Order: sequence, then structure tokens, then C-alpha cells
Amino acid sequence: MSAISAMPAAVAQWLGEQAILSEIQFLTEFPAQNKAVPLRRATVAVGLGSVQITDKFEEDDDGVLQRQEYCRSAALRLRLGIHVPFSEGGSRCHDIFTLVLDMLTFASDLNLRASGCKEITAHRDTDAFVMEAWADIAADFCPAESTGLQLASFLPKDLLCGTHIGDGDIHLTSAQRERVDAPFRAGTYMGTGAASLSINIGAKPCAVFVSALDMPPVYTNFSAATAQIYFGFAAANSGNSIGITLTNTGFTLHTGGSYTVGTTSAALNTAGYQYMYFALV
Repeated sequence: MSAISAMPAAVAQWLGEQAILSEIQFLTEFPAQNKAVPLRRATVAVGLGSVQITDKFEEDDDGVLQRQEYCRSAALRLRLGIHVPFSEGGSRCHDIFTLVLDMLTFASDLNLRASGCKEITAHRDTDAFVMEAWADIAADFCPAESTGLQLASFLPKDLLCGTHIGDGDIHLTSAQRERVDAPFRAGTYMGTGAASLSINIGAKPCAVFVSALDMPPVYTNFSAATAQIYFGFAAANSGNSIGITLTNTGFTLHTGGSYTVGTTSAALNTAGYQYMYFALV
């Protein structure tokens, strides 16, 4: 649980990096950090009031609540000790509380559920007004998700599963999971007659098959001794047939005399012709 106890330090550091809060000093309740005596600068001490971790339930396709095996729900109470020099007045405590809560609510990924504060008291030993405040945070505790610096979750993913979740040999990357969920793209397009036409499928394909509808793969004009290719295939690192090339976001199709081998020319973007494609990603 030592990693959870380090959460206030992460919050204090993040708040201290926000330009709008630059006039305020942020530190932690534990480990304790000394404050100036008498206090000369508004200071906020961040601490952890409580942590509750419970089972997480989500509805399945039938509307039945199912217990999540690898996820938990966490309820965290963040404690804020706001200290303001006498010269700035007690109302400054409320101003700082509002600024801090606004930043945590709108500038971070935290899910704040409730907040509040106690009465302002005067501490003669530090010549400061002091106000105790708190913010309740709800968080999903799922080892399978990644956590960014924007504080989507303060709970480390190895808390439940240890080094198991960090083993790249037994877990899929985000790109690999996307391929598992949607391993191919399929669709149609209408030929424009232009020399080239690019199709964007939103991913870099491994292989693409293209064919004109209601046309043979190859149409031969025997009287002119020419042929048009209405079928194309391309594969990453393996090459392609005439008239089709792969791109980082899909593939490009070609038509006309510039894409000819001998007397055979590509016809993968003939005006008025409808084509279908099947792309593996």
C-alpha cells in the first residue's frame, strides 16, 4: 500500500506545475515538510484522508450486473490543508480552495464526486489562517488500462497483479488489441476516372484485395490486342500487382496508360465502375 500513500506527492507536484497556481506553495502532509514561520506565502498541504477499494460491477449485454475480475472501484478522500498569511485575509483560503478544486476538476482526468471545507481558524504560532478541506474522488482500478501523467488514476496498476501486468510477452499492446477487435476493413468505392484514387481506411493495411463488381478480373480486347486489369492485390513487404499500392492510412488505386505492362493496363479506377475491397490490418 506504500504506492497509494505516495499519491499526495503526485497531486502536490502536479498542482505546483500549473501556471495559474504559481503563487501557491504545494507540499505534502506526510512526509511532513516544514512551513515558514511566520508564514509568508500561501501554502497547501496535500494528504490522504481515506481509501476504500470495492468490487466493480458492470452490466453485460443482457443488463445483468457482472463482477469484473481485473477491475476494482476505488473511493479516495484527498485532504487539503490550506494555510494563508494573516496579511492576505481569511477569505483567501476560500479563493485558493476554489482554484485548486477547479484545476483538479477541469484540468485533470480525476472524477471528483464531492468536496467541502471546515471553518477557518487562526494559528498564532505561524501567523496564518488555516482551513481544512477535502475532495472525494472515484477511480477505476483496472490493471489492463494505462495511466498517464494527467492523473487518470492515482492507483498503480501493479498493486493488484504485481509484475504480471508489466510482462510484454503475455499482454497485447494497444495496436495489437485493435487488430484483434477489428482485423479487417471491407467496403466499396465508385471509380472516378482519375489516374489515381486514394482510399483511407484509418490504418496501415497488411494486405489489400480489390476487384470491380460485375466484371472479370481481366478483360481482353482481342481485336485491339489489349487487356485491362480489374483486380488488384498488394501486401506489405511482398509487393503488389499493377494499379495498387499501399499507404500508411490505406491504399491508392491507379488507372490508365501510365500503369501498363506490355499491352495490359490497370483499370482500378475506371469512371462509373463500382469496386469492392477487402483489407487486412
